[in-house]
Amino acid sequence: MRVFVTGGTGHSGSYIISELIAAGHEVTGLARSDTAAAAVSALGAKVRRGDLEDLDGLKEAAADSDGVIHVAHRQDLLPSGGIDAVAAAELPIMLAYGEALAGTGKPLVAAGSIGSPGNLGRPATEEDPALPGGDEHKGTLRVRNVVETAVIGLAERGVRSSVVRIANIAHSTTDRAGFLVQLIALAKEKGFVGYPGDGANQWNAVHARDVASLFRLALEKGPAGKYWHAVGDGAIPLREIAEAIGRRLGLPAVSVPADVLMVPGYFGFLANIVTQSYPASSLITRRTLGWEPAQPGLLDDLNNGHYFAAS
Repeated sequence: MRVFVTGGTGHSGSYIISELIAAGHEVTGLARSDTAAAAVSALGAKVRRGDLEDLDGLKEAAADSDGVIHVAHRQDLLPSGGIDAVAAAELPIMLAYGEALAGTGKPLVAAGSIGSPGNLGRPATEEDPALPGGDEHKGTLRVRNVVETAVIGLAERGVRSSVVRIANIAHSTTDRAGFLVQLIALAKEKGFVGYPGDGANQWNAVHARDVASLFRLALEKGPAGKYWHAVGDGAIPLREIAEAIGRRLGLPAVSVPADVLMVPGYFGFLANIVTQSYPASSLITRRTLGWEPAQPGLLDDLNNGHYFAAS
């Protein structure tokens, strides 16, 4: 299968390209710079020069392929416009793919967020739709749900579209900027590893290599209009994550009182998310696509020590 991939030089994207090539697919990766082009080529993929602003170019690339995997986003918009601007820029991209792929039955697999169904008070499942956005949700991840909804809606136009909701924590030996890296940096700065309140709020995680295998399976055989959950560990108390970091750093794991002053005082811009609970299930994904995480779980990966050697 000839697959067009965006975001192929990112944390998950590089694994996705490698996974596809190992499975025998011919991959073309989007690259906006010479550095990105060299990285895509080094992974064994063909290079298509361009960027996410060139909708006509994206439509052409999609039409020339047998399927599309989209994991890129306009990160350059974050400093000035936040997640609202990123989502606003991504929606036309999905609609452009729809124009190129309508009526073909070709697959479009886009990255989504495991938090898009919201806090349900139970593990989120693949059957939970993305919650609608609105003005009251500006500045939150929920504004991007319109993108997920658009992708799922393309199934009605003859596109085999689906969304892979990636766990809150995607970890690997090449993670250089993710949530774990930020928690470790905070702990070194503060001299202890903080967790909010009793730390019982639950987080989900997945290894980036397992994310890649799920994208491949969704591309190859996933039915249209479905959500898939890239979740290896479905419910790890944040306190246990903090304690694992503390053991490696030789620092105490300490409860940070969960009030409006103390939590931001330690976690800064992460304060709004570290207090949330995100349990999630991937049972439907495993049963339908035969996906089974094969890489180390989150706590095992922390115990491997590579996060601390790199930091």
